[in-house]
Amino acid sequence: MANAPENPGAKPGAPKNKWLSEPVSVGLGRDDNFISEEDRRTAELHHAAQERHKQVLNLQRENVLSQKTSNPGRRAALEAALAQIETQIQAMG
Repeated sequence: MANAPENPGAKPGAPKNKWLSEPVSVGLGRDDNFISEEDRRTAELHHAAQERHKQVLNLQRENVLSQKTSNPGRRAALEAALAQIETQIQAMG
């Protein structure tokens, strides 16, 4: 079909819109500062997941701190768990 338009649905002779296949960009500034809508959404989802993980760690920390025991083995396990949780929290920033 040599006479078929390259852009289906376009009027014959209409200029081809090369931007239809390009990612949507958002932002201000120079072209290299623009990010695609998909990248922005991915970053938002990643940030939200990190915040949820940090909340989980803080809840675990509170739970460990609230437990009281006179059993030396149990106390050692709680101290180790607390140290691990605090290390993870610090690593997250």
